[in-house]
Amino acid sequence: MRLPVYMDNHATTAVDPRVLEAMLPYFTEHYGNAASRNHVFGWRAEQAADAARAQVAQAIGASPAEIVFTSGATESDNLMLKGAAHYYRDKGDGIVTLTTEHKAVLDTVHALEGEGFRVTIVPVQSDGLVDLEQLAEAIDDRTIVVSVMWANNEIGTLQPMPEIGKLVKAKGALFAVDAAQAVGKVQVNVNEAQVDLLAISGHKIYGPKGVGALYVRRKPKVRLVPLQDGGGHEKGLRSGTIDVPGVVGLAPRVHSPRSSDPPRRRGSRRCVRFCMNASRPVSTASM
Repeated sequence: MRLPVYMDNHATTAVDPRVLEAMLPYFTEHYGNAASRNHVFGWRAEQAADAARAQVAQAIGASPAEIVFTSGATESDNLMLKGAAHYYRDKGDGIVTLTTEHKAVLDTVHALEGEGFRVTIVPVQSDGLVDLEQLAEAIDDRTIVVSVMWANNEIGTLQPMPEIGKLVKAKGALFAVDAAQAVGKVQVNVNEAQVDLLAISGHKIYGPKGVGALYVRRKPKVRLVPLQDGGGHEKGLRSGTIDVPGVVGLAPRVHSPRSSDPPRRRGSRRCVRFCMNASRPVSTASM
């Protein structure tokens, strides 16, 4: 085993060489703007973006029209929470989330709290799971959105998403999910979990940094106020030129986990054995 050993894959991952190979032509050959619809360079870029959108949608049980490309999960979290809070403000003022959420969610809801929104942060149990009864008590008829992380980036807790989704929908609120650590690692289906908004990141799953996606439910239609203006890209929700190489690199990594990754599993087992041996007490030491 070569040293040093990188053990921070929840922070970021190396780009899969196959992903890099797929991306490279869109830097130097098919470099058109996907919004340029009057020449072949733009058409090829748009086709690549559409294919990537379809792949991302298929991986989470959505339709391509429900996928908005972003710069990553942090932007997606901001867009889904601020966008929903601002659009539905005349219907309520409440936002509910968990104490173990990522800073991309916690800092966002605190910013909304500064705008006058009512934020409730629910604690979790010793195992990291939320008590469903306690969560239900935190949601009232003025709650706009409930945000729960699918998979925790620090302790690995997987929340019972279908049960939470059912609870949130029964209360009449939107269900928003940070799935940066879940998509591509565990089975994610937005319909089974009754999710309305879901954030995805590329660099957590061996894709490139600086690219992600946001799922926005269409039936029933969820509306958001965009964070930025300037061109009306991504159905008006995220203006700005699509990073075509980035979305091409994101798409193949969001697939549902399959049993065809033996090299990585073998590497993980070797790493675990190495760490266990390295952590054993040393009987003698010399200075």
